[in-house]
Amino acid sequence: MDAKLQLQKELKQIEQWEHSQKDLWFWEKLGRLPFQVLDKLTPKVVHRKLGQLLDELGSYIQSGGQYLVNEKKIFTRLGVSSLAQVPHLPLETMDRVCDELIDARVTFAQLQGAATGIGGALTLAVDIPALLGLALKTLQEIAIVYGYDPKEKEERVFVVKCLQFAAADIVGKKAILDELSSFSNERGRVFSELQGWREVMMTFRDQYGWKKLFQAVPIIGVIFGSLFNKSFMEDIAETGKMLYRKRRIIEKLKQFEPGI
Repeated sequence: MDAKLQLQKELKQIEQWEHSQKDLWFWEKLGRLPFQVLDKLTPKVVHRKLGQLLDELGSYIQSGGQYLVNEKKIFTRLGVSSLAQVPHLPLETMDRVCDELIDARVTFAQLQGAATGIGGALTLAVDIPALLGLALKTLQEIAIVYGYDPKEKEERVFVVKCLQFAAADIVGKKAILDELSSFSNERGRVFSELQGWREVMMTFRDQYGWKKLFQAVPIIGVIFGSLFNKSFMEDIAETGKMLYRKRRIIEKLKQFEPGI
């Protein structure tokens, strides 16, 4: 069992990370300015892909969509045979496997961004759905690593909330943190439905900003596509790890309460 003081220390670090998320870097603020210009320059096929993604994201929330991951491979990494065993693992084991998965997914996203940057604006139609799909899969893998089942609708909503948090502004981040803080105790009421999932997708689109605008230039897009995808996946993965890790630490701390 993890030592109580160590768990409290880890929880304090996560709370400090949450506090650091209360504002956007200048790069992120600037990156959101020209998305209207990007709309005008983006081929219609990309806009159609965005529309399809909206439908896919809704399908994912309702039924799991096409983004469910291979649990057995993750169980093998963790050294267990079922999800029920995962919560009993040391936090250190969960963190190690999570970091290994994140490194692999970030590298894949970086290579994907470079590959799709070769063709400029036309290949954005490939990069956008592929990157979002990878982000959802990564968040689901992180959920499993910390002992949560993404097949449950409430957990799928939590995954999408993590995606939304990573792309939200200061007001949005605070609101999402408030919602997530009551998830464990009021999950049935707070997350019975996700009303703003389309907003998640549009915020994701806005995040491309002028960074993706540069990717629309053939060849040069290789560099920008690689850097943006790497940064995007790092942000998504960090958010997922911190928020799921916080839930697991809180539940482990409850084991120290009298009568449990």
